[in-house]
Amino acid sequence: MSDNDYSELRKFVAPEFVFGAGAAMLVGQYAANLSIKKALVVTDPVLESIGCLGRIVDRLREEGVNCTVFSDITPNPRHAEVMAGAEVYRREGCDAIVAVGGGSPMDCAKAIGIVCTNNRHVLEFEGVDNVERPGPPLICIPTTAGTAADISQFCIINNTDRHVKIAIVSKTMVPDLALIDPLLTLTMGEDLTAHTGLDALTHAFEAFVSNASSPITDLNAMEAVRLVNEHLLAAVQRPDDMEARTGMMLASTHAGLAFSNAILGAVHAMAHSLGGLLDVPHGLCNAILLDHVVEYNFASEPEKYRKLGLALGAPIPQDAPLDAAREETLNAIRSLKQSVGIKDNLYQLGMTEAVLPLLAENSLADACMLTNPKQPTTNELIELFRQAC
Repeated sequence: MSDNDYSELRKFVAPEFVFGAGAAMLVGQYAANLSIKKALVVTDPVLESIGCLGRIVDRLREEGVNCTVFSDITPNPRHAEVMAGAEVYRREGCDAIVAVGGGSPMDCAKAIGIVCTNNRHVLEFEGVDNVERPGPPLICIPTTAGTAADISQFCIINNTDRHVKIAIVSKTMVPDLALIDPLLTLTMGEDLTAHTGLDALTHAFEAFVSNASSPITDLNAMEAVRLVNEHLLAAVQRPDDMEARTGMMLASTHAGLAFSNAILGAVHAMAHSLGGLLDVPHGLCNAILLDHVVEYNFASEPEKYRKLGLALGAPIPQDAPLDAAREETLNAIRSLKQSVGIKDNLYQLGMTEAVLPLLAENSLADACMLTNPKQPTTNELIELFRQAC
C-alpha cells in the first residue's frame, strides 16, 4: 500500500499546434501527413463568403485532399446542427474534419466527429469523460482570439430542447492539430475583438483560482492576463495592428492551455445558462459577469486574485488589506471593460426576473461550477445575476 498522496497530482493535455503568421497555409501539408483523403470543412456562413476559407480549401486540394464544406452553423451551435453535420460527413465519405472559424464551428466540428465514431446522439456525451471512442482526425484553424476551442478538451453545444448549453469534457475533444494564425483575426470587428478578448481573460481568471489549478496552469493563466492587459485595447482600436493581434492570439492560447486543464468556474457556468436560455453571445456574457463573480469569490482566494489584479495593472501594495486589494482588482477589470466598449447589462440582453430561478438552477448543474473556489447557493446565484443588470 503506497503512502503517497495523489490528491495533488494533475494531468496536462494539449494538442500539437503551430503558432504564427501564415500557419493556416500549412493545412494541406499537415492533412497529407495525416493521410487524409476527404475532409469535412466545418465553418460558418460568414467565413464561407470571404476569401479566407477559399485559400484554406485550395491548400487542401493542392495536396490531393478532397473537401466538402459544411456551414449550416449558428452562433452557440445547436445539437440539431451537429447531427446534420454528422449526416453530411457520413454521406460524403469523409475521413477527417477541418474546422475553420471561432468557437462555434470548432465546437460543432468536435461534436460531429464523436457522433460519427460512436454512433450516438451528441446529447448523450454531456459531462466529463463520457466519450468512448475518439473522433476522426481533427485540424482546427481559429479565426478569432479568445475561445481557444482549438486548444481545449471542452466542447459546448446548445441543447435547444432543454434551452441549456451542455459541456462535453474529454481528452478526445483535444484536436490533433491547431494552426494558430494571427493573420486570420485581422478581419474581426471591434465588438467581436472585445468579446472574445474578454472571454480569454475570463478563461485565465477562472483557471487561476480553480480548485483544480496547478503550477503549470497558473503560469499559462498569468501570462494570458498580462497579454490581454497589454494588447486587447490596441487590437480593438487598431484592427490591423499585427503586434496586438499576435499578442491576443497568444493570450488566447495561454488561457486555453490553462482552462483546458484547470477547468473554469461560476462565470462560465452562468454564461452557459444564459447562452442556452437566451441565445446571447458567450464572450459578452462572460464580460458582463466577470467582475461580479470575482467580487463574490475574492475572499476565497485573496492572494491569487491579488496576483491577477497586479497582472491586469491594478496598483495593489503588498501589504494592502483584503478590501483594498479587492476594490483595485475590480476597478482594473471594470476599467478594461469600459475601455473596449462593454456597456451592456443582462437585462439589455433579454434576461428577466421570471427566468432567474431557472438560470440559477442550470448554472448549479453546469460542470464548470464544480471547480469554482466557492460553491454558491441558488439564492446567491440569483443575486449575482441581478447585480449584472
